[in-house]
Amino acid sequence: MRLDGELLLIGCGKMGGAMLEGWLAQGLPPGEVVIVEPGPEIGAGLTRRGLRHVSQGALLPEELRPAVILLAVKPQMMEAAIADLGPVVRPGTLVLSIAAGKTLGYFERSFGAGTAVVRAMPNTPAAVGRGITVAVGNEEVTPAQRATADALLAAVGEVSWVEEESLIDAVTAVSGGGPAYVFLLMEVLAEAGIASGLPPDLARRLARRTVEGAGELSRLSQESPEILRKNVTSPAGTTLEALKILMAEDGLQPLFTRAIAAATRRSRELAD
Repeated sequence: MRLDGELLLIGCGKMGGAMLEGWLAQGLPPGEVVIVEPGPEIGAGLTRRGLRHVSQGALLPEELRPAVILLAVKPQMMEAAIADLGPVVRPGTLVLSIAAGKTLGYFERSFGAGTAVVRAMPNTPAAVGRGITVAVGNEEVTPAQRATADALLAAVGEVSWVEEESLIDAVTAVSGGGPAYVFLLMEVLAEAGIASGLPPDLARRLARRTVEGAGELSRLSQESPEILRKNVTSPAGTTLEALKILMAEDGLQPLFTRAIAAATRRSRELAD
């Protein structure tokens, strides 16, 4: 991986750190990355690895003119994180944000009209290179900048693009929060097993491995989830009895529909 200039990474926590590891694994030269990270322990680790690092944006070299600024801080920290970045944003700089709720318009107002901005929503499986990210760019983003953003995001998983920014709210609800829903499924499946008499350790191991295995089977199969579900379900068998409850009118589908709608509304509220 090579960029036409330096990459400025703002925030090197879980997601920023995962993306950094992905870039380095794909051959991005460490000398082309500059990192702003206030955490002393994280900063010390970056220094030991020979990466350029400062604790705050005000300490960035005056001559720095990055090709890409990637913003990987929490939304509530964004205002402070970008306050000192004005001097390093030049014509042609791409601003790429992975912060929930911060719109293209927010960054256009912050950095000025004419700034190329991409807003992206990754999810936490990026930490193991199995994430999925959905991105949208403003009208200033060139085809070359879009390709650069795609390459940076693809270092930690699959990437899709949308043309309407409003769709990012639903993306945030479905895939951004999706891992939490899957982990909850592990929890409730294990608790149901315990209620049926299984030892707690065994119930939790069965739940974890079942979700892991089903996910991998889905990834490797050409069949739809519906067909995979039907393949597990024998006529008049035990699975069918459980599915009669889970697929009832008051079962999982209406529950998830309400849950995703609530998360989508909250994403819109954060943007406002």
